[in-house]
Amino acid sequence: MITVLYFWDVNRAGAVRASTRMALDRSTLKRDPAISFFKLLGTGKGETFTPRDANPHRWGLLVTLKEEDLEKFDHGKVANNWRKFAVSEYRAILKPISSHGAWSMREPFIIEQFPWDGPIAAITRARIKWRFNRTFWRAVPSVTSSLHAAPGLRHAIGIGEAPIGLQGTFSIWESAKELRDFAYKGAAHTTAIAQTEKLGWYAEELFARFAIIEESGSL
Repeated sequence: MITVLYFWDVNRAGAVRASTRMALDRSTLKRDPAISFFKLLGTGKGETFTPRDANPHRWGLLVTLKEEDLEKFDHGKVANNWRKFAVSEYRAILKPISSHGAWSMREPFIIEQFPWDGPIAAITRARIKWRFNRTFWRAVPSVTSSLHAAPGLRHAIGIGEAPIGLQGTFSIWESAKELRDFAYKGAAHTTAIAQTEKLGWYAEELFARFAIIEESGSL
């Protein structure tokens, strides 16, 4: 199984069409037997994880499917409908290396053991308990400042299924070591982990790492 992540950039007129596609594509994706998991995503700067971070000019799609089904899906209805009005596309083919937690009460990624010393992608995702939203938002700026200054980080953007409460990040790292150093040695991030354990502000959380098998386009 592989995971494919698309990001499409759109202009102002395309933002309206993107909102429509977010509604219409859900049923199409649900009916596709090749897909074992999918999420339509909004994006943002990932600085505060509040609605003011939202970027109406970039939208995303994550799908998990068998490798032999990739070409058909990549040239299929959903992807081509976005390409009709997108001004640019980023696509990453990913193989899960590790995944801890759940996404919508499911384990979305099937892990395969294989050697990998190339660039790494990471997805973090959490469903925040409503009463902890403000506490979470106050903790975010120091973590995001640390993230964007972290050695080895190539890109990081915010992703979400809703403007509030369902938040995450997609990031790309030069190596697994540099990602681990940020996650487990960075002061801001380790403080946030300790707060998470103390307060229990997530109703659900997931952290997954992927080998980047192929990339096209740019973030």
